[in-house]
Amino acid sequence: MRTKFVVFSILSLLTVIFLYPVWHSIQWILIILIPALFIGYIDLFQKSHSLRRNFPLIGRGRWIMERLRPFVRQYFMESETDGSPTNRMFRSVVYQRAKGDLDTNPLGTKMDTYRIGYEWMSHSMAAFHIKDKHPNPRVTVGGPQCSKPYSASILNISAMSFGALSNQAIRALNAGAKKGGFYHNTGEGGCSPYHLENGGDIVWQIGTGYFGCRDSEGNFCDATFAKMAQNDAIKMIEIKLSQGAKPGHGGILPAVKNSEEIAAIRHVEPYTTVNSPPGHSAFSTPIEMMYFIQKLRTLSGGKPIGFKFCMGRPGEFVALCKAMLSTGIQPDFITVDGGEGGTGAAPLEFSNSVGMPLKDALVAVCDSLTGFGLKAQIKIIAAGKIYTAFHLVKHLSIGADICNSARGMMLALGCVQSLICNTNQCPTGIATQKQSLTKGLVVSDKSERVARFHQETVKTVMEIVSAGGLSEPNQLNRTHIYRRISEFAIQRYDEIYPYCETGNLLEPPYPKRFQQQMREATAESFMPVYCIGKHDKGLHEIECETII
Repeated sequence: MRTKFVVFSILSLLTVIFLYPVWHSIQWILIILIPALFIGYIDLFQKSHSLRRNFPLIGRGRWIMERLRPFVRQYFMESETDGSPTNRMFRSVVYQRAKGDLDTNPLGTKMDTYRIGYEWMSHSMAAFHIKDKHPNPRVTVGGPQCSKPYSASILNISAMSFGALSNQAIRALNAGAKKGGFYHNTGEGGCSPYHLENGGDIVWQIGTGYFGCRDSEGNFCDATFAKMAQNDAIKMIEIKLSQGAKPGHGGILPAVKNSEEIAAIRHVEPYTTVNSPPGHSAFSTPIEMMYFIQKLRTLSGGKPIGFKFCMGRPGEFVALCKAMLSTGIQPDFITVDGGEGGTGAAPLEFSNSVGMPLKDALVAVCDSLTGFGLKAQIKIIAAGKIYTAFHLVKHLSIGADICNSARGMMLALGCVQSLICNTNQCPTGIATQKQSLTKGLVVSDKSERVARFHQETVKTVMEIVSAGGLSEPNQLNRTHIYRRISEFAIQRYDEIYPYCETGNLLEPPYPKRFQQQMREATAESFMPVYCIGKHDKGLHEIECETII
């Protein structure tokens, strides 16, 4: 191919020389031919890509096709139930509800109701029509140690930072939250002026980098935290331990997105890649974490304090429960982020293969709290691929009190799932800091869409709840959801995920599924305790040591 290209080049040049007298008729050919020959020779002599070196110019077609492949698949090849990470069916219903378009479905379901894993809710013969005015159900967050409880909607905006998202996107989300009466989680990037501009309720997330409340060394700063936390717009504070898309890794803000403005808000150096530490420096044990929660509650003036995490070892959460009992300090809420959570940038292995999926994690958290007699005092928030009313109903049935959605809200803003969030080239102006792109996002229009998506989704939740013969979402439980576990068998959630009796982890004998967790969990360490049994003269002794 290389020899052919050289021969072709020589013949092309000879042709040009021969046709020079009729120059005016071949100009358009030369405009194409000369740059093509130039690029071909670059490919011929470069040493980075063997494909381009062996097939000059033509070999570049591979990169062109790879660039076009995601768009061709999304717009021409996907069925309604295909597409990743969000299938077209869910994308479409979010767009329709956000725009106020017709969102009904003709000719029945497009899903295979006999596939293993198919889930549905049981309706009731006692179903009834809900009232014409569809309420926005509220959940009060704030335990006995909280002096400023907050009334939250059952659907809210999940954590997305300014920096990962544009200023226009943050403005639109917060204005939508204000109009719809739900909260907006800041993400770990700090509470920016754009979060506060439109007056929507704010949940301020404090990550391992302590952005917006850190000193010059990157440690937590009491004074800067207290100053921001006492802002009236901030209703709750959330300590981020980990997130589902990259648990145990820490957040990533690419240098290309880290402008001087963002750096000033986060108290970091501009135009550098900012990696949040994997763990917190303000505490190192479950007991220390409980005292940190109490510290934040005091500094904030008594606002609800909680934490967000993606479940790793269930025994570590049991250790937190033991610390709650040991110190007498409890969080007001816990946000459970599933391993299927989204992000703008994460290593492939972390997104695919680290962290427990949401349903399993939610069961572990709810049952552990129930077993320790703490569930009634602590509200549970579920986050992870929540787009439709059934997603809410399903997780509320397991035991969550509230749900958060990030990608659903982004779709309501106009996200087209171009999958280039980490490049600063988002075509819709959502996940970028380029002003030439963000100017295309009109806050007044997109905020209406965010509010409308929330309203229509919550309305449908109430319709599903009433179809089950219930009057409130908090009446949902695991008996209401069914799952196909084989071609011939189905089970209810309470059969797949058996309930834990209240208080059965306060003293032995413990339920079999909790025995190992209770054995290895200690309030003095996040790391499990490893126990070795020894037999000595008929006596069973146990030697325990913490795994480091």
